[in-house]
Parts: sequence; structure tokens; C-alpha cells
Amino acid sequence: MILNSRSNGFQDTLNVADTTKENQTFVMQKSPWGAVIRSAVFPGWGQIYNESYWKAPVVWGVMGWFVYNWIDNNNKYIDYKNLYINTNQSIARDYRDFYRDQRDQFAIYIVLTYFLNLVDAYVDAHLFDFSVDENYLTKTKMINVRFHF
Repeated sequence: MILNSRSNGFQDTLNVADTTKENQTFVMQKSPWGAVIRSAVFPGWGQIYNESYWKAPVVWGVMGWFVYNWIDNNNKYIDYKNLYINTNQSIARDYRDFYRDQRDQFAIYIVLTYFLNLVDAYVDAHLFDFSVDENYLTKTKMINVRFHF
């Protein structure tokens, strides 16, 4: 495209390159929804798919800790519930209510951990193609995006 301007007796010419001829398409190496589905089936699998291997044991550890506490509080709730039914003591009722509340809180923690596992897998798959490296000559950070043609 050439633009001409003839004001003041001068001619300005601007050449603009046609970039539509180049077929540059960005293809993501990792599927974000594929990572989410993997993490939904088995928490941590999406992190392994995204090659963030260190995150999978973190997910398993946190999820395991919350499940362990849920089971422990549920067992104590059942014990104090049965004790309250048999003895009708107010202290047994208080403990029963306490362990029921604790059990319910850990159920919420399990759901939140599961949801954050899915979000992390999705975001990590989106950011898989980003690279932040240091330029060794200037000692500054560089952001790179990979394009595969």
C-alpha cells in the first residue's frame, strides 16, 4: 500500500508490508482442557501431563492430609454421637457437634483443593509454551513464546 501526500510540494511515501501472505499459526503443545480432564479423573495427572512433576506429589499430599482428617473427624463424630445417644451427656453432645463441624470443614477443604488442582492444570497448560530466560550477555530477563510452523 502506498500513501502519497502532496502538501507543501513534498511527496511522502509509506510502504506497508502485506503480512497476510505469511501463514503463522500458534499451536499449543499442551491442551488446557485435556489437562483439566486428566486432573478431574485423577488429581495430579494434569500436572504430570503438563510436565510439572513436582506439583503432583504436592496435590496428593495436601489432598491425602485433608482426606485423612475428614475420616478421623468422621470417626470421632460417630463415636461421640453414639455416646450422646446412650448417655445423653451434654459434653458428648458438644464433642459430637465439634467433630461434625470439623468434618464438614475438611470436606470443604477437599473440594477447594480439587478445584484448585483443576485450575492449576488449566493455567499451567496455557503457560507451557512461555519461557522466561536470562540473557547471559546483558543479564536481563527475556520472555519467549514458541511458535511451531
